[in-house]
Amino acid sequence: MKILQINASARSAGANSTRLADTVTARLLAQNPNAVVELRDLASHPHPVLDEPALGALFTPADQRTAEQSARVALDDALIAQVQSVDAIVLGVPMYNFGVPVQLKTWIDAIARAGVTFRYTEKGPEGLLKGKKVYVALARGGLYRDTPADSQVPYLKSVLGFLGMTDVEFIYAEGLAMGAESASKAFAEAEAQIEELIA
Repeated sequence: MKILQINASARSAGANSTRLADTVTARLLAQNPNAVVELRDLASHPHPVLDEPALGALFTPADQRTAEQSARVALDDALIAQVQSVDAIVLGVPMYNFGVPVQLKTWIDAIARAGVTFRYTEKGPEGLLKGKKVYVALARGGLYRDTPADSQVPYLKSVLGFLGMTDVEFIYAEGLAMGAESASKAFAEAEAQIEELIA
C-alpha cells in the first residue's frame, strides 16, 4: 500500500490541519504496517501557480516546447505520476477565508490534466484517477460543517470526483479558534472519527 500525504497549510510547522493529517496517516500505518508513505508539504515545497507561461507550455506540443516550457510541464508531470502511483491520499486542509488554501488549489490545478487524469467522452467527463481512497482532514477556526458557509466540502467533492476519486471521507476539527476547551473537544472528536473510519 502506498499513501500520499499532502499538507496544504501555509505553515510548515504547527498547523492544525497537518496534525489531523498526521493522525490519519499514523492510523493507516497502524492498520497497514508495510505501507509506504510519501509526504508532500506544499508550504516548504510550493508548486508554481497556473499562470500564462504555464498554460502556454501545457498547450504547446511536447516536441515544440522550449527547454523552459518542458521544465515547467515536468513539474506537473511529477505530481501527476505521484498521485497515479498511490492507493490512498491524505489531505490536510485548513480553511482560509471560507475556501481552500492557494497551495492546495495549485496542486489541484497541476494534477487536473485533460487526457491524463480526466477525459471527455460522448457521455460526459470521466475521471481517470480511480480506485483511490481519499481522507480529507479539515481544520477550521469556526463551525461550518453542513452550513452554506462551507464551500470547501462541495468543491473538494466535485473536483476529486471529477478526477475519478469518489471514495472520499471528510474528517472535521472545528471551533479551533473558539477557546481551549472547544479546540480540545474538536481534536478529540476528530480523532474518534479517524479511529472509526480506519478500523
